[in-house]
Amino acid sequence: MSDDAAIVKEFLIESYENLDRLDQDLVVLEKNPTDRNTLASIFRTIHTIKGTSGFLAFNQLEALTHAGESLLSRLRDGLLPLTPEITTALLAMVDAVREMLKSIEASGKEGERNDRDLISTLARLLEPPAVSPRSEVTAAKVEPAANRPELPVPNLGEILIKRGTANISEVNAAVEQQNAGDPRHVGEILVEKGAVKSQEIVEALNTQQHARGQSASDSTIRVDVGQLDRLMNRVGELVLLRNQIVQYTNSTEDSELLATSQRLNLLTTELQEGVMKTRMQPIGNIWSKFPRTVRDVALGCGKQVRIEMEGKETELDKTIIEAIKDPLTHLVRNAVDHGIEPPEARTQAGKNPQGLLFLRAFHEGGQVNIEVTDDGAGLDYEKLRNKAIQKALITADQAARMTEREITNLIFLPGFSTAEKVTNVSGRGVGMDVVKTNIEKIGGTVDLQSKPGQGSTVRMKIPLTLAIIPALIVTSAGDRYAIPQVSLLELVRLEGEQARKGIEMVSGAPVHRLRGKLLPLVYLKTELRDESHGPGSDNDDSQSVNIVVLRADDRQFGLVVDEINDTEEIVVKPLGKQLKSINMYAGATIMGDGKVALILDVLGLAQRASVVNEVRDHAVVETDDQQSHGVSGTARRNTVLLFQQGENGRIAIDLSLVARLEEFPRDAVEIAADQEVVQYRGQIMPLIHVSDVLESTRRKRDVDAGESLQVVVYTQNGRSVGLVVDRILDIVEESFTQQPQSGREGVLGTAVIQRRVTEVLDVPGLIAAASKSRSLAMASS
Repeated sequence: MSDDAAIVKEFLIESYENLDRLDQDLVVLEKNPTDRNTLASIFRTIHTIKGTSGFLAFNQLEALTHAGESLLSRLRDGLLPLTPEITTALLAMVDAVREMLKSIEASGKEGERNDRDLISTLARLLEPPAVSPRSEVTAAKVEPAANRPELPVPNLGEILIKRGTANISEVNAAVEQQNAGDPRHVGEILVEKGAVKSQEIVEALNTQQHARGQSASDSTIRVDVGQLDRLMNRVGELVLLRNQIVQYTNSTEDSELLATSQRLNLLTTELQEGVMKTRMQPIGNIWSKFPRTVRDVALGCGKQVRIEMEGKETELDKTIIEAIKDPLTHLVRNAVDHGIEPPEARTQAGKNPQGLLFLRAFHEGGQVNIEVTDDGAGLDYEKLRNKAIQKALITADQAARMTEREITNLIFLPGFSTAEKVTNVSGRGVGMDVVKTNIEKIGGTVDLQSKPGQGSTVRMKIPLTLAIIPALIVTSAGDRYAIPQVSLLELVRLEGEQARKGIEMVSGAPVHRLRGKLLPLVYLKTELRDESHGPGSDNDDSQSVNIVVLRADDRQFGLVVDEINDTEEIVVKPLGKQLKSINMYAGATIMGDGKVALILDVLGLAQRASVVNEVRDHAVVETDDQQSHGVSGTARRNTVLLFQQGENGRIAIDLSLVARLEEFPRDAVEIAADQEVVQYRGQIMPLIHVSDVLESTRRKRDVDAGESLQVVVYTQNGRSVGLVVDRILDIVEESFTQQPQSGREGVLGTAVIQRRVTEVLDVPGLIAAASKSRSLAMASS
């Protein structure tokens, strides 16, 4: 690289850093126009860019920054008050400078530009007495220190004289020549006269920048990102080699070799941590741009918004920082545009007319948590329902049954937007789904919570790095697979009788009751298309079952594997093009024995196995058949929920009548007016024990206090009733003939379902019978 190219590269790097700080400084200055330190810092930054661009013959860049410097000079001297119009013009100048720098970086030239209008605007904002256009670009004549005011930063001539590179007469002569009309800078004139060398001018400029505190300190150096990437790759190879040696020496009896292996393990770990730290960057690097973003969006929307940030020092890998920059920017813009109300609306709601956007980042559980919170109006659930129905995403009946949590998740559907009109900020139907997709691509999760009238919070959990990650190694069908530990919740092993009876079938899908809750199971062999294995196959030895409990898209499921081996730090390698289209795999790694293992994509695996977006976790269930009840003697294909009553009794409920399936701990049950109730979704929901009504007597319930109640929720006209059942068995779709049964309240009839006689429940009749029975009991008491 030539000296000129190196100088330009250094100029670009430092200018980009300065511009990033300028955005934030200008927004801070607008809120506190009397902050002289901030104003002086802004002026010095523009002055430095202007001076260096002139030296490097970037004339358009010099002309633009000169116009901005002139305006900043008058602000600094107290001759102009800072106004929103001036701030907007200066920010526009910063944007134009950034575009020119990008062009210089790409082609070495400023590009075909016309910034005359912007320069005219900057000049117009100068109020009389106007300064001489030339006076702002001339260098100050060097005088003895006793005859001039003390300046915090030495000018170029002072530095050259102090170094002995040029004498005072040469510098003053150059200044006089410049004042006489020479358009060049002092440094250029001195180089042309042969008084100094160009390299000496560059060194003097660097010294000037150090004096301003804008260069890196002597304790830091710049390292090319590509060099860090290559170093990281080498460390990754070293980690793989370390794993192989450790695996080999674990079985050796040579104590010296074992000690050496352990020492190598320790040093490799320390080296890995050190290299990873060099790639870590504070999240404040991208947050620093958000005050400008908030200011611009709020101005365009006619809103007043302040931004506060906590945890700016929280560090992430550079690749993660780059991946979350755009999603975070969208969330910030969306919060200002959609979340926070206009000042008049906030005042009417009893709020401060100025809204608050709060960003928070912190480490927790080996991940980084990022929260974006606004104190705006929150989500309008009714509006979301109507928009989803309008877009045919859900039916009106589904919408009536959906919980606030389920309605909130509609936000993440592709193309879903509640914006009334398309603006340059939002409302184009591309937004939260893209945020969710991009975060999930790097192994993160997104969650949205909102309170009407109080605001919304978007929470993201993302990994610290993608290069080297801890993983659980499992075996299936003789092959090993790696599961990222960030998705791992716990490990469960069923043995003997527990293995034979611990797995049940609900709606044709295997589940395990883990601490009273149904956990959907996914057999890895089945998903790998090994059809000879799976639930109930002849090849299952049923001696033991290994379940890896995972979380995907905020849902839990159990992955059944043959063996659980160990946890290990693995180096993530990209997949070849032949496997990239398979969403089950997130990458590959090389194990300690040199063999390749595939890394499982937990979310992709859950989607492939239909764990996500299914009814297994008690979501609202809809049936295509809109049958009428009480039709006897004809075979109809119905979808019903089966549950057990007593020792051998079986009862079916039409699934279209089931709003949700819930489990409540017994200590959640309360008594109100001699009626068992639970607090449920903002209501007091009465509980009816199905067995008590059908058997016309209250059964004595001698159960463990820690046991949960299994409840079928029935909702009508916005009110819910909980039907307590003994045990939920299955959900089946089957054609059967219903025989009427008279004289028994709460029962429509009987039918043969799954080859067993089953009673079909009359839910409205059961509720009516329970109400009548309760009234009689109260009367007799």
